[in-house]
Amino acid sequence: MAISKLSAIFPPAPTFTDKHLPSLAGKVYIVTGAASGVGYQLAKILYKAGGTVYIAARSASRCSGAIIKLQNEVTEKSAGNLESMIIDLSDLRTVKPAVEAFLAKETRLDVLVHNAAVMTPPAGSKDKLGHDLEIGTNDLAPYLLTLLLEPILIKTATTEGLSQGSVRIVWVTSMLVGGPIPENGMKFDKDGIPVYLPKFMENYFQSKIGVAWLADKFAKRLGDKGVLSISLHPGLMLTELQRNSPAMMRWTMGLMFKPPVYGAYSELYAGFSPAVRMEHNGGHTIAWGRNADLPGDVLKGLKSTKEGGSGVAQIFFDYCDREIKEYL
Repeated sequence: MAISKLSAIFPPAPTFTDKHLPSLAGKVYIVTGAASGVGYQLAKILYKAGGTVYIAARSASRCSGAIIKLQNEVTEKSAGNLESMIIDLSDLRTVKPAVEAFLAKETRLDVLVHNAAVMTPPAGSKDKLGHDLEIGTNDLAPYLLTLLLEPILIKTATTEGLSQGSVRIVWVTSMLVGGPIPENGMKFDKDGIPVYLPKFMENYFQSKIGVAWLADKFAKRLGDKGVLSISLHPGLMLTELQRNSPAMMRWTMGLMFKPPVYGAYSELYAGFSPAVRMEHNGGHTIAWGRNADLPGDVLKGLKSTKEGGSGVAQIFFDYCDREIKEYL
């Protein structure tokens, strides 16, 4: 379904919230960036519903601080469990140890939510291994994390009694409708490395197009195993994500837009709503929980030149594979 830019900015009321969520007792979830903002609000909903929720954040102190706060805020006896997953998405070397620690404790994973991101850091910012910070944090680390978690996602999806598509990977993008999308979705140098784009927000959007392409990639990889992979625009909110944005932008957003819990409703819809089915695998949802189409330029990148596309997504996937292979 095509969505106008105005509708993307000012969505109708959410139709799937915590009130529509069944008991999640016995289920296991990972939410990256869950120490604050939208991720924290989503973790709170899942924990309150009885799920075991892994708070994935870059330090032990951020994980434990969020857990203590959640335990103080949620007093229901039916609440689930909270666990730490210490993972620095700006450092690929931390991903495999985090997954190994998770697998040592859990035998299932029902939904993986790639919520964490970095937006508009100072020009020239790099991750710990020298990649562009936005590409490294928003694309490379989530890609590596998902590859390492594939076996447990597949195993969970084949659990007796689970319906196809109830095990999901949720990839958080941004408002790709009307955003400053580069031509063909992403630009590369002669070596197939994404080029840093200096215009305001353009590099961030480039990284988020990569996220949408990764959602499609895993839909194709895991769809026949019963795992659903989907991207979403969570909505426009004032969160910690805008910490590097101009003060006027933050002030305006604080006046105009909804609190972070609404973004959690968007993620909840993508990860749990029965309105999202296997037929939507590789698709896209938007705030505050609606099925939608990706912009044409983003879809064009997923097709080869023989199919009438640009083939740019495959260049991006090849780049990702080269960069993460040492850390698998």
